[in-house]
Amino acid sequence: MSCKSRDEVLELAKSKLDELIKLTSDLIKIPSENPIGSQRDVIDFVKNYLSEAGIPCEEVGCNPDFPCVVAKIGKDEGFSVILNGHVDVVPAGDRAQWEFEPFSGEITDKCILGRGTSDMKAGVAGVLFAMKILAESGAELNGNIRLHIVSDEESGGQFGTKWLCANGYADNADACLVAEPTGHNTIEIGQKGRVDLVLKSYGKSAHGSLAGFKGENAILKLIKVLENINMLREIEGCYKESQAQALLNSKLIADQKNGAGTGDVIDHVSANVGMIKGGTRPNMVPDYCEVTVDLRLPIGVGAKEIEDCVKKVIEKSGVTGVEYELDFQTFGNYTEIDAPIVEAIKKHAEALWKDEVLPAYQWASSDARDYRVKDIPTIQYGPSNTVGIHSYNETVDIEDVKNAGQIYLLSLCDLMGIAE
Repeated sequence: MSCKSRDEVLELAKSKLDELIKLTSDLIKIPSENPIGSQRDVIDFVKNYLSEAGIPCEEVGCNPDFPCVVAKIGKDEGFSVILNGHVDVVPAGDRAQWEFEPFSGEITDKCILGRGTSDMKAGVAGVLFAMKILAESGAELNGNIRLHIVSDEESGGQFGTKWLCANGYADNADACLVAEPTGHNTIEIGQKGRVDLVLKSYGKSAHGSLAGFKGENAILKLIKVLENINMLREIEGCYKESQAQALLNSKLIADQKNGAGTGDVIDHVSANVGMIKGGTRPNMVPDYCEVTVDLRLPIGVGAKEIEDCVKKVIEKSGVTGVEYELDFQTFGNYTEIDAPIVEAIKKHAEALWKDEVLPAYQWASSDARDYRVKDIPTIQYGPSNTVGIHSYNETVDIEDVKNAGQIYLLSLCDLMGIAE
């Protein structure tokens, strides 16, 4: 078959949309829980799917428990787009909490059911389908499309996307689409950074019966420090004029999804006191305590600003014998709102859904950061039902899956120069 126009490619895709739904279901039926399961079966499935589609692929990686699959169609010169998705899923957890078998992949009249439907096997199916359709169509690509399928996103990505980017697989790319769940009316074009703050306090041990009269309680010291942790939440991001609309969109979406008044989470540091360890026995005054605080950094906030504030937090508490460590994992990152990949997805999503689609920043983080570190304009856009993600009774709408597959395909046609 040889399709010369975008409309011909789209008609080919429309004739095969039921295959996209089956592909999503088939992926769901393969348990790929991380960290308690294996990724081998789902990775082998992806390789077999690509091979049957006539797309050469290769398994790569540095950890045999978390393999990656890479593939490429098109020519070496011209615009280069990466399609990224992860096939690992969080554990299904307590089966009694599920209203259906989490790995059934059951297809109802409106939804597909199971763990990983939204996060993110439907998105993976969409990019695989789009790539297969383009290969099958025979349309001439004025550039190339690279596929990155990874199996280590839910546990941090060090053996997945991060490794691929560090080992040259993303070099010279002009754009990247990560098919993470966003819902049809949001394009994620930026996200906050992350740093782990560890506070350590040292006291003096004594018999518990003498507490308050002898010894120095390390736990109570850190409590005084934590009373001032809100000082970190007062730090605001720094944005350019060109980012004003995306910032406004982001605050609106945060309020809608998380409740009124949560919009400031986008441009302020968030600080979650997530873990505390201290003491040896109830009848001993604890001489050591440790707290881990998860900090999320808005765009424009750097290491010095955070460190200076941590010092002020400790100083204001009035205690001594407190130390800190800062583990900066990533900083706020973003793609310009007028990047070609953003404009292509927005145009086709709005045309198909008949709804406004807002480019916005994310309050969490994902593998998109690894591409943006390499200055690759990167977005996230994918089918999603937010209820059930990382919880129970996860689903995805069939309409959302079919539309996402067509939006990916049409956007790739634009970027690859396939005319109407």
